[in-house]
Amino acid sequence: MRLWSLHPALLDRAGLVACWREALLAQAVLAGRTRGYTRHPQLARFRAHPEPEVAIAAYLHAVADEPKTRGYRFDTTRIEATASERIGTTPRIPVTDGQLALEWRHLLAKLEVRSPERWTQSVQAGRPLPHPLLVVVPGDVEEWERAT
Repeated sequence: MRLWSLHPALLDRAGLVACWREALLAQAVLAGRTRGYTRHPQLARFRAHPEPEVAIAAYLHAVADEPKTRGYRFDTTRIEATASERIGTTPRIPVTDGQLALEWRHLLAKLEVRSPERWTQSVQAGRPLPHPLLVVVPGDVEEWERAT
């Protein structure tokens, strides 16, 4: 499971679809509807949020906004409606600049192989933008990160 700290606009189509599916799985885990993935480290920042289900709904809505700019869409009815109603007031989640840099390098390596055109655009952009739910703070890679 990879719940990117990067802005969804930086992801290629495969990455965006995977992020959507994995965030939907995270939503189910946080709502207690699954038996698997309950201890997945990527969920730590959502569990630390005062309203984890609202935070994952906000995350999903931002991911769902990106395909609209590309001419396709995700089924937003799969996002918990009760959580969606409270998104406007949810606090943003901090992410360290070290985590963002690690994910940026990870994404660039993936794009170089599977989407060279997007890789070129990303390299020219220079630096990564965070997901709209996140706010960047100084620091090293997050403790929950398991990437090598």
